[in-house]
Amino acid sequence: MSAHDGTAAADTGTGTTTTTQTSDLVTLIITTSPTPSAPSTDLISDILASFKSHCPALLSCRVIVVLDTYDRVGPHMRLKKGQITAEGARAVEQYKRNVKDLILREWCPCPHIADASSQSQGSEEQVFVRGESLAEYGSPHLAENHVTLATLRTANGRVTFIEPAGRLGFGLAVRSALRAAETPLVWVQQHDWPLVRAIPLRSLVAIMQASEAGDGGGADGRPPVKYVCLPAVRMLSYATSAHVMPFPALRALTAELKRDFVVPAPTSTSTSTSTSAPDDGVVPLTPLFFWHDKPHLASTAHYLARVFPSRLALARGDFIEDTVGQRARAQMKDGNWAKWACWLYCPADGRVACLQHRHGRRWRGVEADARSRALFEGEKEGIRRGEQIAQEKLSSKIDKYDSEGLDGEEGEGELGLGIE
Repeated sequence: MSAHDGTAAADTGTGTTTTTQTSDLVTLIITTSPTPSAPSTDLISDILASFKSHCPALLSCRVIVVLDTYDRVGPHMRLKKGQITAEGARAVEQYKRNVKDLILREWCPCPHIADASSQSQGSEEQVFVRGESLAEYGSPHLAENHVTLATLRTANGRVTFIEPAGRLGFGLAVRSALRAAETPLVWVQQHDWPLVRAIPLRSLVAIMQASEAGDGGGADGRPPVKYVCLPAVRMLSYATSAHVMPFPALRALTAELKRDFVVPAPTSTSTSTSTSAPDDGVVPLTPLFFWHDKPHLASTAHYLARVFPSRLALARGDFIEDTVGQRARAQMKDGNWAKWACWLYCPADGRVACLQHRHGRRWRGVEADARSRALFEGEKEGIRRGEQIAQEKLSSKIDKYDSEGLDGEEGEGELGLGIE
């Protein structure tokens, strides 16, 4: 897979715009962790295929992949608790190697770099830049409150892998990647949420850049745009949903802010050949009263300042939406939405989803899924056939009843309908 990226028109604050490549403004962050489908890379392959179909510009952006691990080995797999089986632990190690190879084949399709797992240590060091850092959390007075991170970055900086020595959880995985990002915006992508609809990435980037340049919410009257989430099925018609309507303050904000954002026009003609999305000059957004973990585009600086203001913000193993997301919503209900500046992309007036959930903690890969579906269909066919046979037998008895002129209790007994 490959694609040319689009261009984003950034407002300079003087009423004019300049054209910048989207790949210079956005870093793609992919987080992955132990999954029942390991060592297969079906989850990640599915994500990349969805990018190719619905947002190919992402494949031209720099990418940071966080390969999270587990806490302990036990008799049963309990992924949310960080527990995995011995067999699963072996599969995870192979999964990490497979993911690296898959990403390198996509982002660096050249023979000397495409298969990192098969190279010798010396050969790897000629291609990658290695590093080490810490993911700290909790009280600074406890020396054990950190996880060591090993980083592996291609010489051109297009691909970075982060491997923690211990389990991070989604929140700390994202923070680790944000610290390594060098672009003003990031696209955060969990490993089990493929796209199912075209995304106007160039336009979204241009709107966010214009918000930054105009200091959104200031004298220019434009509301701040710091975070844009993509809608899943449960977020359809969000503006009129139970997440909004029972709360007068949220209803009022929605009525005031929901709009079609006009994309700033670049001063030069774009040469982009991207076919990723309907970049038609306007993007429909509605204020979102939550900070979701599902795929989103966000300001890097805003992310670090709001979600991770200190090492105390999230504990190891936490999800952002379970902790910070709840706190953000409470503050938004109290009238402090602009602090978070969260939006939801709402094409077709919020009636269509852009994401599909693969349920990574349960999904066992394409082949296993196909086998399960086949087994399920076979069981349904067996049930249907059994019902058909039973109906045929009953019809045969009824025909016999009619032909022999049986009546009363004698007929009920013959048909098996008698009451004992």
